[in-house]
Amino acid sequence: MANAQVSGPPAARPTSPDVPSAQPARVPSRAELDETTLVVRAQDGDVGAFEELARRHQNALFRVAVRVLGDATDAEDALQDALIDAWRRIGTFRGEAAFSTWMYRIVTHRCTALVRRRRRSDPLPTDDGPGAPADDRSPTPERAAEVDAEMAALSRAIASLPEDQRTAWVLRELEGLGYSEISQITGAGETAVRGRIHRARGGLAERMRAWR
Repeated sequence: MANAQVSGPPAARPTSPDVPSAQPARVPSRAELDETTLVVRAQDGDVGAFEELARRHQNALFRVAVRVLGDATDAEDALQDALIDAWRRIGTFRGEAAFSTWMYRIVTHRCTALVRRRRRSDPLPTDDGPGAPADDRSPTPERAAEVDAEMAALSRAIASLPEDQRTAWVLRELEGLGYSEISQITGAGETAVRGRIHRARGGLAERMRAWR
């Protein structure tokens, strides 16, 4: 009786020394993907892709929220609400504007709603505020107190601006956005945006006259 044949793994075919063996394609990480790909994946339900998008923009979005609201805790709440809102609405993003513009719009709308609801007028933080005068002198206690007082005055001046002017001014002067992008974010016409920023500059100059 013949012994049963035990089949083993197929023998590997010899490869020609002239033909390089195929290497498996490396799958890029989410951090390596471009924004358009991440958006498409997020629209397909990839939570990780949306988290990567949020990670890339959250610092700038939080910075705007703090400067518009004048309160870090409120800004955190507004940003969280905005991110949840963005995730729910990611399917409506058509790419007609940059994804960052779309996110700015959602955050500023959240901030606007919060301002109108709470009517807060807390002063803005002064640690990295705009217009901080260059000061090469040694930070003597007297000079430090003077700078602190000026920054506090500037914060109050910014906080006292009407919400629409403050938002436009923050996006232009602090975030460096163009008039067209601010128009897309706020929903106001470009001419109206220019007018808001012009009035905000005038209002701040008037309020800060005593510090010149």
